[in-house]
Amino acid sequence: ASKGEGLGNQFLANIRECDAIAHVVRCFVDGDITHVDGEVDPIRDIETIETELMLADLDSLEKRVVALEKKAKGGDKEAREQLDLVSRSLALLREGKPARLVEVAPEQRKTFAQLGLLSSKPVLYVCNVEESSADAGNEHSAKVFARAAEEGEVAVVVSAQIESEIAVMPSAEQKDYLDAVGLAEPGLNRVIRAGYGLLHLITYFTVGPKEARAWTVEAGTKAPAAAGVIHSDFEKGFIRSETIAYDDYVACNGEAGAREAGKFRLEGKEYVVADGDVLHFRFAN
Repeated sequence: ASKGEGLGNQFLANIRECDAIAHVVRCFVDGDITHVDGEVDPIRDIETIETELMLADLDSLEKRVVALEKKAKGGDKEAREQLDLVSRSLALLREGKPARLVEVAPEQRKTFAQLGLLSSKPVLYVCNVEESSADAGNEHSAKVFARAAEEGEVAVVVSAQIESEIAVMPSAEQKDYLDAVGLAEPGLNRVIRAGYGLLHLITYFTVGPKEARAWTVEAGTKAPAAAGVIHSDFEKGFIRSETIAYDDYVACNGEAGAREAGKFRLEGKEYVVADGDVLHFRFAN
């Protein structure tokens, strides 16, 4: 792909637009399903893809160095900052290490993100195992988990075969099927939670007489910015947030019960939204 072969540039361009990479890795042996390299080796497969991403990054950065050096020598402060990040990224990439290992100060994150490096994105390894290993994994997935731990990344186990069967079942039948295969929940649930954790995301809810909606924000988001996810006017005219914790909302059977139990709170502009909060925003037009 780094040389334009296969899906080539289209494949790499799609990845460049993502916030993270979910890398599905084959971790099952099946004589009826061939492997391009002749045998199952998830670590080798990971390294094949990672190498392609790093080669693309190397090519991209090496083309920028000369122009950045000229600007930096001319006193361009932004170019100097970019050149520092490019140089440190190149040093790692030439050692065969991904750009996500570059130490970036908080004030440099925006500039670093603008480099658009494929290997700088956080990775979620999704270990695709046989049905019998869908709960605890197998020896192949264990190797992927060990690699993820070394890199500070995340790994989960799923069985694509089981997931494909669940996907076409009526919801009423899914629990019985999961019980039969020894699973407490679909593997997709694990992937979703891991993805949210990897990207530091949380969910809050708005509940009305006609519908309930879930909204996604970054952990640490304050109430006005969370309101802005629904509509920019909510953030601009924010007054307060009527707040009920998810567990309290469920335990008290909704808003009326939460009010009676003293679990209904009024929060201001400095309130940091918690995962699962049920919120109603008051704002001025």
